Amino acid sequence: MTPKKKTILVASVLILLVLILPGCRRTPDEAQVREAIAAMAQAAQTGSAGNVGKPLSEDFDGNAGDLDRNRLTGMVRLLALRGEHVGVTMGPVSIEHRGERMLATFTMTLSSGGGGLLPDRLGIYQVESAWRNEDGTWRCYSATWHRAM
Repeated sequence: MTPKKKTILVASVLILLVLILPGCRRTPDEAQVREAIAAMAQAAQTGSAGNVGKPLSEDFDGNAGDLDRNRLTGMVRLLALRGEHVGVTMGPVSIEHRGERMLATFTMTLSSGGGGLLPDRLGIYQVESAWRNEDGTWRCYSATWHRAM
């Protein structure tokens, strides 16, 4: 093999590795759930109903039927339309594997920047959320919460 052909072969292999290796890296499941929770908190603060609903499964059930996916995103949408800001401060997220699913627990503080649509719902909450993998994406299918204080 000529030196020129060797150089072309080595360059081709390096290019192939550069293209393939990033696809081999995958975010660990726990990190995906943590990232989804953080993204939902950020979306709630910015009033982005679509991004709040993105990590939720279609059959999401909040507090045993109190709030489904449509009602939750609708509430965020209404707050945004009214110009109200809801602050969300997250505590550490603890994740427990339960077979093919995961349970994430954390505290969350809701505060208001004005308005008053939700004054009785502001405060510190203990949240327990259940997650399952749907076609390669971790989605929250159930959550329960109660006031921690």
